[in-house]
Amino acid sequence: MRFKILHTNDVHSRFENFAKLTTKIKELKDENTLVLDAGDYHDFKDVMLQGTSGKAGRELLLEAGYEAIAIGNNEAFEGLDTLGFMVKNDCLPFLSCNLVKLDGSMILGVKRSIIVTKSGVRFLIIGTSPNFKIFLHLLGMNTLDYKEQIQKELSDNKGKYDICILLSHLGLIEDTDIANTMEGIDIIIDGHSHELMAEPRVIKNTVVHMSGCYGENLGLLEFEYNGNISEINGININIKDVEMDENIIKIIEKNKKTANDNLGLPLYSIDRDMWHDVVEENPITNLLADAVRDVLNCDIGLINSGIINSGIRKGEVSFKKLIEICPSPLNPTYMEIQGKYIKKALEQSLDPEFCYKDGAGSGFRGRFLGRLHISGALIEHDGNKINKIIINGKELDEEKYYSVATSDYLQRGTGYRDLANNINVRYNVEYLRITLRDYLYKNNFLDNSYIDRWIKK
Repeated sequence: MRFKILHTNDVHSRFENFAKLTTKIKELKDENTLVLDAGDYHDFKDVMLQGTSGKAGRELLLEAGYEAIAIGNNEAFEGLDTLGFMVKNDCLPFLSCNLVKLDGSMILGVKRSIIVTKSGVRFLIIGTSPNFKIFLHLLGMNTLDYKEQIQKELSDNKGKYDICILLSHLGLIEDTDIANTMEGIDIIIDGHSHELMAEPRVIKNTVVHMSGCYGENLGLLEFEYNGNISEINGININIKDVEMDENIIKIIEKNKKTANDNLGLPLYSIDRDMWHDVVEENPITNLLADAVRDVLNCDIGLINSGIINSGIRKGEVSFKKLIEICPSPLNPTYMEIQGKYIKKALEQSLDPEFCYKDGAGSGFRGRFLGRLHISGALIEHDGNKINKIIINGKELDEEKYYSVATSDYLQRGTGYRDLANNINVRYNVEYLRITLRDYLYKNNFLDNSYIDRWIKK
């Protein structure tokens, strides 16, 4: 008997692509087809998801005929309340055998595994989530040892299934190790690594397949089953030229209106334009640098302009606008770092070409890396190199450790690699857009944001 698995991973809320995927899924699906997603389908940079607490994503998956989704980091990173809202349904299982509450108890509505029967063949589908313990702890969650939890599902379901599918958001390195070291897993539908596989990989007795990212391709894995899996064939189908499914478009339009109504209400008004630029010092990035420094009580604040997408005009400010201009799920971050590394990063920031580098990195939802903006310091430069940095009235000491308020993006050294040489790190649970929300209406911060910190002499 021949079966097929249609699968996606790391769609990251590219819903126009998903409308095309749905057309192709409906075309290819038959009674012996499983439709699965390996996590990070949701990305809460999207206003529609924010304004419906993820409900819109579930509606879209159900319309497309999905039977299960693994919980990726982006499904979890909006916190327990939003995750609880998404998984509270009887129609679409959200799977993770290793994601739990901080006290070790199960998250209500999350399923460790399910069994789906197609033409008399029983498929055990186990979900796994990646290990982001530091950030999950901030959100009241934890991840258990995934190998132990996978083995528990295999043992608890012994005799109840014919084929085991691991629907995994662990990533290709971890899942390759699982295939090499664990028995009993027939197929791994992989996510998190964003790799577009030309064909499935057979590792020992396990078939591994992944479909890139952003909904640009639909994974198709076919095989015969007559007591054993054989005649395996897998491809990734590019959907660029496929028509969008009309029902998906209607669901998107309906939920966008709901989200705009929910998030478009004014929070407050500001009395001036807060403009933005990738390479030039600008007030809105200065204000965010000032805000994180104030929140974390540090010597200086450092924020790259690339994590803000645009400025904001004077007048009413809504949370919808804040999501649009600061969509990255990045946290205010405390770190300590020597002056010499701060100086090296700031010197790189003088180069416009460096600022226009692709800002890609964990949690980044912008385009360009952007210039570093500083709070609590003055930088004297000649356009090419830095002549002097003044912090708290004193010239920067290259060997001294300074406390720096920044983002986890810069703390990891993304783009500005020298900033990774830090110690004593801690994170705030709120995303940067929440910090921006809490400070953008304060007149003293608005005033100070227009004071230049980069002085050309």
